[in-house]
Amino acid sequence: MQRRCWSARQHMLGLREEYHFLPDGSSMNETWIAPAIFGSLSVASVGAMLLSPRMSVRHRDDDTNTVVRLFANIFVVMSSLVFGLMINSAKNTYESIDTSVHSFSTNIILLDRTLRTYGLMGKEARDKLHDYVVHALANPAAADVRRPDDGGRALDAVGDAITAIQPADDFHQNLLIDIRQQYHRLVEQRWSIVGNAEGAIPMPLIALLVAWLTLIFASFGYRAPLNAVVTISFLVGASLIATAFYLVLDMDVPFEGTIQISDAPLRRALAELQP
Repeated sequence: MQRRCWSARQHMLGLREEYHFLPDGSSMNETWIAPAIFGSLSVASVGAMLLSPRMSVRHRDDDTNTVVRLFANIFVVMSSLVFGLMINSAKNTYESIDTSVHSFSTNIILLDRTLRTYGLMGKEARDKLHDYVVHALANPAAADVRRPDDGGRALDAVGDAITAIQPADDFHQNLLIDIRQQYHRLVEQRWSIVGNAEGAIPMPLIALLVAWLTLIFASFGYRAPLNAVVTISFLVGASLIATAFYLVLDMDVPFEGTIQISDAPLRRALAELQP
């Protein structure tokens, strides 16, 4: 286990930079899902409102309208439950990663303190750790996979500097063991953050929920009066629901978009790492 953790540092990046190397592009889903939801709900409601007067009388009688409303009510309840679960999932993801980032920053400070206790031999590793945190804070934007892995090399340099330390006595030998364990813990935490930051809401569930909402809006447009107030109400309602989806999906990917994990813990850690 120790060997695997030690070798894992070869692939580590800055806190936000490594996340952008994820290949599936899931962090950009909300940028096209929200407009698609708005279009789908708007077309369903306004289209049903325009189509309803052209239907035959037997398709617009009170009995048919009652059945349509009953089916819509079923999907209203189901949609409310599923959307509530999506909000809870995104909230848990955000809070879990936020807690992990705080813990990660705390362990950076603890590693620096232990290296400082070690003495002059730990100064190089401290300097490399400082450089790593500076790099992580300075590169929050998406990284191109074709660019050199500067963040990975910055963290590699910390591990290389720790490896190069030669203890002079038993005290420093035991202290060096603690330093390596702390470094390994940073590696594990980093991968945990990256692994949990990909988004936990499955696309099939989103597609199913959008289908239900589209059916609900179509039922609202059925036999609705064709006027400006009703049309604007449908468009405003569709835009608000699309915005809610955008925010939930954005919160599910905490390192990009409107709702992001704060970098304040790392900045505090950087302040503590000053000589």
